[in-house]
Amino acid sequence: MVLMSGQGQPVPDIAYLLKATEDYVRDVIHAFNERGFDALDPKWREGTPNKISEQARDWICVIARCDPRFLGQPFSGWSLSKLRDYLIATGQVSTISIETVRRILRERGVTWQTSKTWKASNDPDFTAKMRAILELYDRPPAGGRVVCVDEFGPLNLQPRPGKAWRPRGKPVRLRATYHREHGVRHMIASLDLATGKIHYRIRDRKRSGEFLDFLKSLRRRWPGQRLHLILDNFSPHKHPTVRAWCQANQVELVFLPTYSSWLNWIEAEFAALRYFALNGTDHRSHAEQDSAIGDYIRWHNQRARPKTGYATKSKIRHPDYPFKAA
Repeated sequence: MVLMSGQGQPVPDIAYLLKATEDYVRDVIHAFNERGFDALDPKWREGTPNKISEQARDWICVIARCDPRFLGQPFSGWSLSKLRDYLIATGQVSTISIETVRRILRERGVTWQTSKTWKASNDPDFTAKMRAILELYDRPPAGGRVVCVDEFGPLNLQPRPGKAWRPRGKPVRLRATYHREHGVRHMIASLDLATGKIHYRIRDRKRSGEFLDFLKSLRRRWPGQRLHLILDNFSPHKHPTVRAWCQANQVELVFLPTYSSWLNWIEAEFAALRYFALNGTDHRSHAEQDSAIGDYIRWHNQRARPKTGYATKSKIRHPDYPFKAA
């Protein structure tokens, strides 16, 4: 406005071009004539003061993290409206909107989360076993190969829920099944940490015989190297025939602590296999499903990289774990 006025343009033209009133244009020009460039500095004003004190905001977060039953409420989880009503009824605040409650929780890092189960290990030798496995992950023995082995399944034929990009309001619908008459199959797989590749077999049963046949295929794949197999405490893994063959063929069985399947690196690959190869599918035959699994594993192996750096920032790396892992 000041620049246009200095160029000789009249006030009505300036107001028309800048979509302002003529009185406002005159006020700006007169203020500039009186105070110079100081008149052009914005005069910021503070917003409306918070009606909810910092202490009340802290209490809102504390109450939100509490079990409502602990506070005498007949439900096991808060909704924003129930939390708002409780805050007002107990006098924590005189009035508050649901949106304000949501915003306060978000500002203080309190988010809506799903509860998950966790099974702590009761193995008396948990720490020793865990550290032995981590040592194999971090420093594989010279002349040896560390391989994670586990079963995946059961592989039954059923529509599997999944996620996909779809137009809003038009989700994919899968059929419901009540009778599954095709039986189940089982996959035995291994993850080679040196290459990151997965090797597998799909069989109708997962007894000690099938497991031993799979170990023999691993032995033929890497002749001359001592194999360190990380696996869980499934009974076929500990069958006397399996143990005797492993002892005679340079295969060391490294068992996980009880209830510690998360220590087996192959579990992460199984999660990806389930997500990308099975979720959202509705295979009508085992041959079709086996083919989908095989296609994904071949795709994975073509892009595989050596597996290094297992849980490097996890609390399991702390010297006192699990004593301080409550």
